[in-house]
Amino acid sequence: MHNSNPTSLRVPDPGIAALFEQDARWQAWLCVEAALAKAEADLGMIPAAAAEEIISKCKLSLFDRLRLEEGFRRTAHSLVPLIWELSRLCEGEAGNYVHWGATTQNITQTGDLLQLRKAHRIYLQQLSAILAALADLAERSKDMALPGRTHGQHAVPAAYGLKVAIWIDEFARHVERMQDCESRVFVAQLGGAAGTVASFGDQGLEVQARMAAVLNMPPMAVPARSIMDHLAEHIMLLALLAASCGKFANEIYTGMKQEFGEVEEPISPGTVGSSTMPQKRNPHLSQDIMAYAAQIRALVPLALECVMTEHEANRQTSLMMRHAQTQACILLGDTLERVRILAEGLVLKPGRMRANLNLTEGLIMAEPIMLALGEYVGRQEAHDIVYDAAQAAAVGDGGFSDLLAADDRVSAHLSPEQVDGLLDPTRYTGLCSWLAEEQSARARDLSNTLNQAT
Repeated sequence: MHNSNPTSLRVPDPGIAALFEQDARWQAWLCVEAALAKAEADLGMIPAAAAEEIISKCKLSLFDRLRLEEGFRRTAHSLVPLIWELSRLCEGEAGNYVHWGATTQNITQTGDLLQLRKAHRIYLQQLSAILAALADLAERSKDMALPGRTHGQHAVPAAYGLKVAIWIDEFARHVERMQDCESRVFVAQLGGAAGTVASFGDQGLEVQARMAAVLNMPPMAVPARSIMDHLAEHIMLLALLAASCGKFANEIYTGMKQEFGEVEEPISPGTVGSSTMPQKRNPHLSQDIMAYAAQIRALVPLALECVMTEHEANRQTSLMMRHAQTQACILLGDTLERVRILAEGLVLKPGRMRANLNLTEGLIMAEPIMLALGEYVGRQEAHDIVYDAAQAAAVGDGGFSDLLAADDRVSAHLSPEQVDGLLDPTRYTGLCSWLAEEQSARARDLSNTLNQAT
């Protein structure tokens, strides 16, 4: 991602892409081989001295890269050359016990989950920073009145802080979901060739449990190679989080249009928006987020296809899942980093927000006038009266306030001063300020909790 997008030159690398580089993956697989050896030695399945030797050699830095590369070319296998080289490095008879009873997917899937767990922890750190930034933003914007919009049209007045409160509420739930999934997703799998555990004898599940303990992972209840719903769940959770990121970015993208002018991305000095239009200040970060989020969501169908694995194992679904995992994880890290930058640096323009409130010349206050009048004539009749004035104003038959004043059904109950007061949009923002304050406090608490946990 970083090499292909110019904005990446200004956006910090969250370090997730490096987790899925080949060397990082190989080392994770070696960590699983070491954990397997220890578990088997503890149960007396292989000599303790052999396990110690295997563990000491499970360091990729010790491996002959030329041998590895030649082995991969010759075998076209994802793991066997790594096993060969580990066996060669081990002194004495220890090499004979490398990979004892395991099959490739046992090692690669569990090792890849170690990398996914590292990415997962980075996401939680990123979410902590995002929540802290949104807490500040909520406090800054809690009383900034602007049009509340439904169906793309002015509805009733609101405050920008309400938007931020909504974002906080969504991101907080994503934290809950991601923490809740950990025990289901990040599990060690050691079922042998077809999930029967036959190669480990009667102690098979105990071997898995001990290997899992070394890796600080729960073991799978049924260590079947065909089980992939937990991996699909993880991608679905990433996609759901990405959707909220896209929603956040789209709100900023829209608000930055000159027709709105209510917010602006943080734009560093020297940023060029166009090669031919010098005035352009483009929402590049927002567009990046929306593009990345769409790509992540598009990986969900692929992940779901992988759940339908044929029989006890199928390389096809393993390859598909690995692709989906890698792409989703890298893209989400880049997405969250941009969300953080936007949340920390968003420029608010309360003057434009207030000016936009006046675009309908009072029509946005139709509801409070209806409710005030309804105390005298009932809600439905009041709705009909205000409807007549509002629709006439909308088609240019007069100003809303003038039409209300000229209507005897209104003037009989509400004075011109009362109507004028009811037309003030800043007096009708409901609980926006309170909700912003409440969610700001919630975001700070959750951010602090995440920081302490990591």
